[in-house]
Amino acid sequence: MRTRSSRAVRLALAVGATALLTSGCSGRQAYEDAFGIGWPHPVTVEGKTMYNVWLGTVAAAAAVGFGVYLLIAVAVVRDRKKTDELPPQIRYNLPIEVLYTIVPFVIIAVLFFYTAVAENKVNKLTKNPDVTIGVVGFQWNWQFNYLNATTDHKTVQVTGAPPVGQQAVLVIPVDKKIRFIETSPDVIHSFWVPDFLFKRDVIPGRLNTFELTPTRIGTYVGRCAELCGEKHDAMNFEVHVVSENDYQTYIAGLATNPDAAPNALGAALTTGDN
Repeated sequence: MRTRSSRAVRLALAVGATALLTSGCSGRQAYEDAFGIGWPHPVTVEGKTMYNVWLGTVAAAAAVGFGVYLLIAVAVVRDRKKTDELPPQIRYNLPIEVLYTIVPFVIIAVLFFYTAVAENKVNKLTKNPDVTIGVVGFQWNWQFNYLNATTDHKTVQVTGAPPVGQQAVLVIPVDKKIRFIETSPDVIHSFWVPDFLFKRDVIPGRLNTFELTPTRIGTYVGRCAELCGEKHDAMNFEVHVVSENDYQTYIAGLATNPDAAPNALGAALTTGDN
């Protein structure tokens, strides 16, 4: 029996190791993906806040599920049929009824509290962000305006070529507070970077403002998460999180590029309401 158990354990470990090695992921990434229970590991400070709320919610759900199954098991074992005699018939049990009324209320109140705290933290705006970027979503691509970004405080921009041409590329420095100001000249779009764990609608005639702090250098995929028309599926973009020196070099290059001068599409950032 011990030999069979040892073989089973070794087989399970071998299968797990093989799956990990053939998955194409690093050990760290595989761990993060598994521990996230459906969510990618965040690469922003704000995403980490929401990630923690998600894990807390899953833990609470798992605890409730475990408790329910435990009570079912206790009832099955303790109250299983022993004779043909009917058990005592009870019309109600006041303590139990009070318990299953109060406990769900407490769970919901706690989850609501931590959700509200996380939401307020994520939506909080600082007085002096390190970088301010105007995001214009249009049918069917993106424009990113680096507001007052050059050494002489001029604005430069990058525009994707619609509808299925060149994707827009957003370059931002790591470990810096980035303020985004969004708007649209046509229909509702949605700025979404899955690895940031953040999504915000881009609404015509309105300036939506939020801040993110990227924490990991890398290249990430951005998408439009709002069905905005025929070429909605073409509204992808790239986000490059780079070092501060690489970011300044990139902005200096845009400053010398005549195609990066502000245009009428970016003028939409000066209209609408905050």
